[in-house]
Amino acid sequence: MRIAVAALAFGAACAADAAGAVCAARSGASRQVLVELYTSEGCSSCPSADGWLARLAAQRTALRVVPLALHVDYWDGLGWADRFAQHRFAERQAALAAKYGGGVVYTPEIAVAGREMRDWRDVDAFARRVAATAAQPARIGIALAAIPGPHALDVALSVLARDGAPRALNAYVALYENGLTSDVRAGENRGATLRHERVVRQWLGPLVSTVPAPAPAVRLDVRRSLPYPDGWRMRDAARYGIVAFAEDAGTGEVLQAVDLGLCANSLATAVPTEKRQ
Repeated sequence: MRIAVAALAFGAACAADAAGAVCAARSGASRQVLVELYTSEGCSSCPSADGWLARLAAQRTALRVVPLALHVDYWDGLGWADRFAQHRFAERQAALAAKYGGGVVYTPEIAVAGREMRDWRDVDAFARRVAATAAQPARIGIALAAIPGPHALDVALSVLARDGAPRALNAYVALYENGLTSDVRAGENRGATLRHERVVRQWLGPLVSTVPAPAPAVRLDVRRSLPYPDGWRMRDAARYGIVAFAEDAGTGEVLQAVDLGLCANSLATAVPTEKRQ
């Protein structure tokens, strides 16, 4: 798998392997812009941001964005425990806040390519920020492949350094789910039915590369298992997708991202499983 994934041309988008066993994606010459929403079901200001992210996801191809919703856990003791919250997302939010200078975390918060954006509700300002980021040449390339197994996705990831790439990179892989709803019975959103898209359910990383190799060179070439999330049902697999992204380990700037839907013909090879941690 190392050779097969590393050899993927860093050009086209998603394609299923001829044998129907592998679903793969690779980045192109331009940047795809990671947009992270830090949110919580316990936060009364967050449902509107969740809706905003869902609308953004519907335009992601045209805008060249890769949206993700990361539910944080620091609201869980304030009336309602968010079933999608993970402490690692609060840790990532705090680490990014420390790198871009403010050090303050809050919800809802939007990060564009690893940088806080407070005026994300301003349509024109957001469009300018994304366009300016996407216009920058890609300093790294990413190839991602996923093979469904009986209990987990077997994920292969390669990161290719190009001219101008930083010496140290961190890479991440996220399994996200669409079409989620929660009936909130307590806290600030009591009585509301909340709808979520692009919710991160499983997470790998940071996968660290500090290889001082000249560009172009493969900096990272790894294979990992990504367990299916709680509530996984094979018949609902079309609701899931995988994102891989890589950042400058020093600054936190996200330099490239790829978004991979789970290919139907590869899913047919997997054994159904109803519930996995």
